[in-house]
Amino acid sequence: HRFSYEQAQQVMNEGKGVFLKELLLLNELSKKLRKARFKNGAIAFDTEEVRFRLNEEGVPQEAYVKVRLEAHMLIEEFMLLANKSVAKFIADKGKEKEIPFVYRIHDLPNEEKVVELARFAAELGFKMDISTPKAIARSFNRMLKAAKENPALKVLEPIAIRTMAKAEYSTENIGHYGLAFSYYTHFTSPIRRYADVLVHRLLFKNLGRRVFRTDKATLEDQCRHISLQERKAQSAERESIRVKQAEYLEMHIGEHFKGRISGIIAHGFFVQLLDNLCEGMVRFDSFDEPFEVDEGRLKVVGRHTGRVFRMGDEVTVIVVGVDILRHRVDMVLDEGEG
Repeated sequence: HRFSYEQAQQVMNEGKGVFLKELLLLNELSKKLRKARFKNGAIAFDTEEVRFRLNEEGVPQEAYVKVRLEAHMLIEEFMLLANKSVAKFIADKGKEKEIPFVYRIHDLPNEEKVVELARFAAELGFKMDISTPKAIARSFNRMLKAAKENPALKVLEPIAIRTMAKAEYSTENIGHYGLAFSYYTHFTSPIRRYADVLVHRLLFKNLGRRVFRTDKATLEDQCRHISLQERKAQSAERESIRVKQAEYLEMHIGEHFKGRISGIIAHGFFVQLLDNLCEGMVRFDSFDEPFEVDEGRLKVVGRHTGRVFRMGDEVTVIVVGVDILRHRVDMVLDEGEG
């Protein structure tokens, strides 16, 4: 039997349907795995994803935030467990003499960025403990929990993500900081990720009593290549989302939206709309005064009035222009603001 996430969720919600007992048991297990992970120092980043409802011509009719179901988290925990188990199996087998393998690694956060984040969090009234990597992880989790209660702290989430190192593939295992795993790889998706294909091949050749050692330098080159390709794919995905957001907002020029300041650069600040995560820019030259950007790009101050805009501030904006080719959306602050 095959379920979609929605079907599995429906069975669990309604308490009736095919494989109910098994689904509830798996769900209970996944919650225990999740709890153990966080107790061990994993970080609970649940980033929101934007989705589009397209018409037959591929033009977005609606932009919305994807709902994360319990069924999604159930599958996620068992995928993490599978990936971790495969990595540990190879590492244990190669204890006496290393078996070169593709690990998914995640380094500690950038120290300077963490200090900057802690300074800004303190300005918003949230105190972080950044004394050790585990303390940082605990602080992140407290912050993410607090942001659910206090929308003003929600802005700390994207900044916290930016302090993180990028996860990548390597033959040198340093563990995975964000998941709090000593061993981790990508094994579960060979149909869509080449790393998983390599992992399947290496695992197969090391099952049972067999031991296979590939050339480590060649494998490291492959790891570097797939890490680079992954970054290119992520960049293309982000760009395609920006194109669709621009297409969507082109149909809403002149309309008012509530949003949150999501980024600050030299000539303006980005605003992410609350309902659909679409992003645009409010330029400083649309105001009657120049603005000074603070060193960490976390706030700006009006030179004449002392007016302050901070990352995370909620604002109302009007969409005034869209350039689809450049994926650029121009906004101005609603004059009723401030």
